Amino acid sequence: MSTQQYTDVDGNIKRGRLDRDFRFFHLRDQKEQEFESHYHDFDKIIIFLSGKVTYVVEGKSYYLKPWDVLLVKHHAIHRPVIDSSVPYERIVIWINPEFIAAHSTKTADLTSCFRLSDNNNVNLIRLQSDLLGSFRNLLTDLEKAVDSDEFAAPLLSNALFIQFIILLNRLILSGQNAVTPSAYGSNRHIEEVLRYINSNLDKDLSIQTLSEQFFLSRSYLMHCFREETGYTIHNYILQKRLLYASDLIQTGVPITEACYRCGFQDYSTFSRAYRKLFGTSPRNTRN
Repeated sequence: MSTQQYTDVDGNIKRGRLDRDFRFFHLRDQKEQEFESHYHDFDKIIIFLSGKVTYVVEGKSYYLKPWDVLLVKHHAIHRPVIDSSVPYERIVIWINPEFIAAHSTKTADLTSCFRLSDNNNVNLIRLQSDLLGSFRNLLTDLEKAVDSDEFAAPLLSNALFIQFIILLNRLILSGQNAVTPSAYGSNRHIEEVLRYINSNLDKDLSIQTLSEQFFLSRSYLMHCFREETGYTIHNYILQKRLLYASDLIQTGVPITEACYRCGFQDYSTFSRAYRKLFGTSPRNTRN
């Protein structure tokens, strides 16, 4: 699978694997730009600093305030909606999931912040005022280390990044997240449909089945789903199934088993769809 398909920090990039542990960007711009819904094969953290931006993650809209932290897990569908009347400043961090997994232990899973935000269906961390100072200082130190060419700067930046990830995990695990329901909004019906789809990729997920499951008309379901996610129901389910299959194959699950565990009824259909999305065969992914 290609490893060099990411070129734009915020933008319209559908996939790409990082060739390093993480990448750090501090950006400020003011320009007209509209982004389609997209996903990455790496995890992403956005620290919003200023501007007028609503960030949509898996159909839920987050109304950002300065120093809000948004966690976007790999394969999560997302897009920013930017009001260009004022400058937009943010810190964006791309993370190789294998990097933080490698630094986890049995008693300290550093991927918990992404997993729990997914489980709780809230991707936003809003810092309490007494924590803001130490959080800003840590980010400043991390940015300096990333930009430095001094002795052992990469080691220092990795150490500070791990410290940053530990802090985010502690905030979520300790319940020190100051997010209230007013910080986000969503179509409740579509939110329930999305949760169901992502928990049942191996099952029948036809539009007819979903409309009956949630007592929604087909036209309402299709219209609202596209409006909230930027995807048709068919394309969303297809991509989620293929992304899940890719993850399974890379962890050693036999290709045929991965095909059926992801809801495909025959291998040839699966293989064609896989090649179309990823540009390579399932077997090449394994290799």
